[in-house]
Amino acid sequence: MSRVEFIKKLKALTFENTFNPYREKCRYFDADGAPVFRERILSKMLERAESRQLDAIWVGRDLGHRGGRRTGLALTDDVHFHDHLARWQIEMPRPTSGKLMPERTATAVWDILSRVEAPVFLWNVFPLHPHEPNNPFSNRAHTAMERKAGGVLLERLIELLRPRRLIGIGNDSFNTLIRLNIELPIIKIRHPSYGGQAEFKDQMTKLYHLKERDLFSPLIIDPQASIPPIVLDRPPARVLRLLSLRLFLGRR
Repeated sequence: MSRVEFIKKLKALTFENTFNPYREKCRYFDADGAPVFRERILSKMLERAESRQLDAIWVGRDLGHRGGRRTGLALTDDVHFHDHLARWQIEMPRPTSGKLMPERTATAVWDILSRVEAPVFLWNVFPLHPHEPNNPFSNRAHTAMERKAGGVLLERLIELLRPRRLIGIGNDSFNTLIRLNIELPIIKIRHPSYGGQAEFKDQMTKLYHLKERDLFSPLIIDPQASIPPIVLDRPPARVLRLLSLRLFLGRR
């Protein structure tokens, strides 16, 4: 599938109670021509990524109403919009108007990505924004049918960009990736939401060697290895005992 065909299928993706930022315009927050801007940005980004040897595709769950719904970019909010474009040498106006809106997940992701020099492409299992009925500025988990449609596009994206490895951020992403017929190393990373920010940061900094010592390690599945290396996604018991002791002494 070519880049043009990929975007055509992405724009045609339609489900009830979802927002497609590459075809639809939000009447409250989008600037004039926002869907066109988002489509052009993604097209340029794909073009740049095709010509590079990607280290990885980082795969999240779906677009959020404070992030990708507005920017059209996975794991990216208004605050980090131009940072994302700069990584691919792209200059385009922001597709939203008004004040910048931050998103917690995007903030955690870009705290790491801003220190990663390797070329990384960001995407989601479901590439649209799923929301609750009659509440476009809410988030909901995507359905099995939506996940299936997103998985087809994700597989085409992987074939198009040919990354060295895949990084699933969260259980939904990781479980989708391991079901695909893809012969690439797949790495599971804790999602930064719901109290997972510290573990997400520790796993990512270890994966990209951004610091020497971490409490948590990612789970890695390498299909090329005879026995896939699996590192338990938790600190060793000795560390837990030390932490418990410190908490006990601190209360005395």
